[in-house]
Amino acid sequence: MTETGIENSISIVACKLEQGDITFETGLLAGQASGAVVARMGDSVVISTAVVAPEPREGTDFFPLTVDYFEKTYAAGRIPGGFFKREGRPTGKEILTCRLIDRPLRPLFPDGFYNEVQIVAYVLSYDLTNQVDIMAMNAASCALLISDIPFTKAVGAVRVGKIKGVLTLNPNPTQLEETSMDMIVAGTEDAITMVEAGAKEASEEELLEALAFAHSNIKKLVASQKELAAKVGKPKIQIPQISPDPELVNLVKESIFSDIQAALNTSEKTARKEKFVKAEGKLHETIIAKFGQEEGELKLSSSKPIVESMISNEMRRMVLQESKRIDGRGLTNIRPISSAVGFLPRTHGSALFTRGQTQSLGIVTLGAEADSQIIDGLDEEYKKHFILHYNFPPFATGETKPIRGPGRREIGHGALAERALSNVVPGKEVFPYTIRVVSEILSSNGSSSMASVCSGSLALMDAGVPMKSHVAGIAMGLIKENDNFKVLSDILGDEDHFGDMDFKVAGTKNGVTALQMDIKIEGVTIEIMKTALNQAKEGRFHILDKMTQTIEKPREELSRFAPRICTIEIDPDKIRNIIGPGGKTIRRLQEEAKVTIETEDDGKINIVSPDAAAIEKAIFLIRQLTEDAEVGKTYTGKVKRIMKFGAFVEILPGIEGMVHISQLDHARVNRVEDVVNINDEVSVKVMEIDSQGRINLSRKAVLPEPPQSSAPSGEPRFNRDSQDSRDSRDFRDRDSRGPRDSQSRDSRPRNPRPYDR
Repeated sequence: MTETGIENSISIVACKLEQGDITFETGLLAGQASGAVVARMGDSVVISTAVVAPEPREGTDFFPLTVDYFEKTYAAGRIPGGFFKREGRPTGKEILTCRLIDRPLRPLFPDGFYNEVQIVAYVLSYDLTNQVDIMAMNAASCALLISDIPFTKAVGAVRVGKIKGVLTLNPNPTQLEETSMDMIVAGTEDAITMVEAGAKEASEEELLEALAFAHSNIKKLVASQKELAAKVGKPKIQIPQISPDPELVNLVKESIFSDIQAALNTSEKTARKEKFVKAEGKLHETIIAKFGQEEGELKLSSSKPIVESMISNEMRRMVLQESKRIDGRGLTNIRPISSAVGFLPRTHGSALFTRGQTQSLGIVTLGAEADSQIIDGLDEEYKKHFILHYNFPPFATGETKPIRGPGRREIGHGALAERALSNVVPGKEVFPYTIRVVSEILSSNGSSSMASVCSGSLALMDAGVPMKSHVAGIAMGLIKENDNFKVLSDILGDEDHFGDMDFKVAGTKNGVTALQMDIKIEGVTIEIMKTALNQAKEGRFHILDKMTQTIEKPREELSRFAPRICTIEIDPDKIRNIIGPGGKTIRRLQEEAKVTIETEDDGKINIVSPDAAAIEKAIFLIRQLTEDAEVGKTYTGKVKRIMKFGAFVEILPGIEGMVHISQLDHARVNRVEDVVNINDEVSVKVMEIDSQGRINLSRKAVLPEPPQSSAPSGEPRFNRDSQDSRDSRDFRDRDSRGPRDSQSRDSRPRNPRPYDR
């Protein structure tokens, strides 16, 4: 800072963490925001701002919180691609980070607060090491804490990795490539409020250990945020406490409480919904009859939160006091499951998975390297070879809505299911396909993202993808009052809505591959999470058993409609032979063989086609362009030049050998032209490759032996010291291209033409 007085306006606190300090500062930037905090770690810089509307949003009965997160490409010293050269619509990572910021903060705002709040986070600088999404989460909490917005519990966030068995705090991108666990945890000083994790089949004990490690560091971040708030925090907005009208509460209870109880004891969703609608109609008639039309309409508006609270309280009472759920199941019971594979005839793999009233249709499509998704963000560009997309149309819940592009919820659910399956899908070196899974939710009554994991796993096996094992997912719920709590397995939509936690666990029988937790209370303890994880494990095993009955292992063959990919390896130096000048050669090969050819710098070549014969033809053409001559192997080549002592034949592109006149035929040959001419195609055998790389060929060696006969007594025999033979030796001496390394074939110059004058 060089400007006088600026330094005095900035307040800074630092938090010392394992991998380095993070600082929170305020007072210099975005002075008109309700709260603005700049977080710094190394050379990574993020600003998060929070602004509150002065008045509650009229007519709303929910908290209107909006979170926007932007990764500015200038932060990494880059200019955006595209025609306009500016950032466009949010990327997948930006949308997922918005959700990471939103989810742990939303439950901590007070009930009855309906003023619109907007959080905006910008990445201003990125050093490719310190992760900016974690910084944005902490800065957003700190911005709310120092503002006048009624947010009083600081939230800290960390990322935990496990590298070679050791838990690592906030690993950098390079470390994340080696980690067996990638877990983002947010929480207050008292409890955990949000978890998002992926793992390579981690045990429940490993997850609990990582959660405890994360929370110990979260407490340090919370303390630093509170320190900054103590220095510069503003007085908080006071929320007027509005109690419901006691007379209206009694009227609602007397009128429809028994109807609510009856609805909550109806297991089928549609029938239960119809009973609630009838109860609301009955209440409407009662209120209008008592208060008249004009006043009654106002009373009806005020009665909605009363009815909602009554349904919630009764459902929670049933669970806590009677261990009874609204569909009649026990707390740990899983809804009926059915599944089928090969559901669609022309797709590469498909499966229909139904659990209760939640139904997902999973479809797998296999593609080539060119079909992979290029991820171009602040980090180095890379390709995704496994993609999962999740679609949730309005008819899945019996509703009518406009269908737009995927929303944040769909992107978030798809990312969770993708994370769950990606840890068991084989790598590109084992299965060289780009894999796209699409989950079409056809019906939903809770846990559609976990149904997507199940349908996706079944469809992948139906497609013949060599997965290590099935992956199943289950959603757990929580009902908690003070110290009394009950964990629910395989929750319904209403149990999610009226419950305190949505805890999703996916994995194999060997361990957990994905984990996501969201809550509606101020936090959950490690004890509650331990109970939920162990209960989820039982449910997951039950679902896996059902899935295994449908298809036990991947199909041995791909669908006849799927492309085949054959991978061959050549000398990396010869890749240029395949590509050719300006890509001319590879285009010719693709057109001639009717295949797609993809080359890699390490010498691997992928040949893609549904036609096995076309692949074989492409392999033959590629081998012709890249292989070296082998002694004892027969080739069909073209005569390029004729000398009086023999013919030169191109047996491979750019590789010629000589057929001496004595090796043209079993019978004596007086003139080379009597047997072959230029541009003739002939079959020849490699007899020798000398120390200088010169190739000696024989046409005679591939011809059938002639019948044995006695030569006339006066007929001359072939003399090895004949003039033709001497001419041949003299030519070789004259035309030699110099000594060559005789240590190995690979050290010879590529595509030798030793006789080319």
